[in-house]
Amino acid sequence: MQKHAPPAPASTRPLWVVVLAAGLIVGVAMGIRQVMGLYLAPMTTDLGSGREPFSTAMAVANLIWGIGAVFAGMIADRYGAGRVVVGGTLATLAGFYVMYAARTPFDLMLSGVLLGIGVSGTGLTALVGAAGRAAPSDKRTAAIASLGMASGIGAFVAFPYAHLLMDLVGWRMSLLYLAATMAVVLPLAWPLSGKPTASSLVDDQTLGEAFKEAFTHPSYLLLVTGFFVCGFHVAFYGVHLPAFVADKGLDPSVGVWALTTVGLANLVGTYIAGQSGRFIEKRRGLSLIYFGRCFVFLGLLFLPITPVTIIGMSAVLGLLWLSTVPLTSSLVATFFGTRWMSMLFGVVFLSHQVGSFAGLMLAGTLYDLTSSYDMMWWISIALGLFAAAVHWPIQERPVPRLAAAGAG
Repeated sequence: MQKHAPPAPASTRPLWVVVLAAGLIVGVAMGIRQVMGLYLAPMTTDLGSGREPFSTAMAVANLIWGIGAVFAGMIADRYGAGRVVVGGTLATLAGFYVMYAARTPFDLMLSGVLLGIGVSGTGLTALVGAAGRAAPSDKRTAAIASLGMASGIGAFVAFPYAHLLMDLVGWRMSLLYLAATMAVVLPLAWPLSGKPTASSLVDDQTLGEAFKEAFTHPSYLLLVTGFFVCGFHVAFYGVHLPAFVADKGLDPSVGVWALTTVGLANLVGTYIAGQSGRFIEKRRGLSLIYFGRCFVFLGLLFLPITPVTIIGMSAVLGLLWLSTVPLTSSLVATFFGTRWMSMLFGVVFLSHQVGSFAGLMLAGTLYDLTSSYDMMWWISIALGLFAAAVHWPIQERPVPRLAAAGAG
């Protein structure tokens, strides 16, 4: 006999409560994660290292985030998202402290590992399943898009916030303030607590069955492949844009405002993506997003580099930034249902983070070799065209298991 009643399943709570709690967590966690590029120049200067050690640490953070997202999603799908939020928050606090105390490249690497674990439990990947299960199918893409919009709001606030902290107390002490800010999400884990329950027998699928079904599904494998490019683009741009701006002789504030503009424009782009499923197939929307990014990178190669150019191109890229997330994650739910949604999207996101790792490693290495980002812009263009082509043949329909159940 149980002595204590278990927490209510997250699915029994109102949709707005789940989306609000998850959105606030994602906004804080993703906003803070995206400001790491501001620390590249001052940290490497103070530590007397090149850009490669910091870029490598951030690459490792992104890779650990991707690997952790699979396990965090697995735990969230089976036991609820609340506990992964708590674990992720504590790992983030530890990561910021290690970075604050860093003296060597190894310290940066360790902080990257901890920050990667942290965001795997507090970012979009851990919480899309909670939002997806709480929402009816006709509102699912919009609910997930709300989390992407929350991420954009977080970035919009976090960039000027972190920049101000760095100006007032220095880059080291600002990391402790960011840690204290992150700690406020701990109480928000409660509305997401509770073990998810299968909504019907068709959702009563084992973990092994879910993996086997996913990895024999051609459209899912195409989705996994294409999301690699999204990670490559956003990690490279988010971390290295401030340094690119400084290299061009512009004031550092231009990079701050450019990345803030990315976050603001992301709100619009993610909202449009969340509504676009009513008018256009998700796969085609994804192809258009990746194709559109190519023009931004071409602009940074051939247009005069001025504050207007940087901020303008960042605004366009912001429209195409996290607009991939509601479309990609909703396709996962379309294929397989929501029973293992966080875990299966976590696998897709692992590809995203492998792309982030590759983008950051390659950017740091190529810059140290050539003292230029030109080659990275060209590689980003080629990958954008590749992703647009990969998403086009995806078949946007449920697996036979779900289709048969729906027919029944």
